[in-house]
Amino acid sequence: MNTISPKRKKAPLPVAVFLSALLTLPMLSSCGGGSQTAAPPPPVDDTVGRNVNNPAPANQPQQAKRGLSTGQKIGITLVGAAALYYLYNQRKNAQGEGAQGKYYLSKNGRVYYRDAQGRPHWVTPPSEGIRVPESEAQRYQDFQGYNGRSTGRTLTDIAPQEAPTY
Repeated sequence: MNTISPKRKKAPLPVAVFLSALLTLPMLSSCGGGSQTAAPPPPVDDTVGRNVNNPAPANQPQQAKRGLSTGQKIGITLVGAAALYYLYNQRKNAQGEGAQGKYYLSKNGRVYYRDAQGRPHWVTPPSEGIRVPESEAQRYQDFQGYNGRSTGRTLTDIAPQEAPTY
């Protein structure tokens, strides 16, 4: 009984090695260890030339600004630590990401927000200061920069101890 078996074609060795490598590549790249988390990227300091009160680019049409009622007096300018703390309090419970999202206070007394990739961005108050109603400004009177004052508390005095030190 002479049975003729069909001959199988063998792939050349380089093709076989290449195909094997393609099949094992996804398995190797996913072996990063599930319990390890990547370290967060370093913070981005993009506050130079950025006005946090008006983050829209100059070529975009501006929305109408909300005015204050006649019962609210504007008389206090907040700069420096007082302005930064004011901005932090305005955005600390905000929803969303980026400059219009939630602001955080770091251990070193700086305020930051996170972009969509999770990178922190430092917030710098506008150099001309922020004009606020006297009723709102009273809670910032102990801070440096309240009505142009150069003495007072800084944000490191109130920074939470469990906050990151970016």
